Amino acid sequence: MPLSEQEQRLLDEMERHLMNKDADVVAPRDGQTLSYRNIVYGTILVLVGLGGLVFGVSSSLIVVGVIAFVVMVAGVVLAVTPARGAASARGTVPGDSSTPAAAKKPTGSSSSFMDRMNDRWDRRQGDH
Repeated sequence: MPLSEQEQRLLDEMERHLMNKDADVVAPRDGQTLSYRNIVYGTILVLVGLGGLVFGVSSSLIVVGVIAFVVMVAGVVLAVTPARGAASARGTVPGDSSTPAAAKKPTGSSSSFMDRMNDRWDRRQGDH
């Protein structure tokens, strides 16, 4: 059963609102992005700390367990710390610091899955 014009307009408005809110949720704050290197090093620190914690508890060396726990916390902090050059790597086009690269429509295989899905959705909506 097709939607009435009013229902279609309401659905389109809800969709636009949702897309704007989703973009706010997933967009990094102040252009800060997580570094894969930090995530990997942080994960390694957490695993080393976990191993040290297990060793410290099993050998009744509380000091080793406490130090291992601190190493685990440091690994988590490192993993969620943004990259050092995040402000410069937030997607600005060289020579034009006012235009984010994300505002330009990606093409080809460099576009993300969601961008391709949004493009397909827009093409479908344009046909109706």
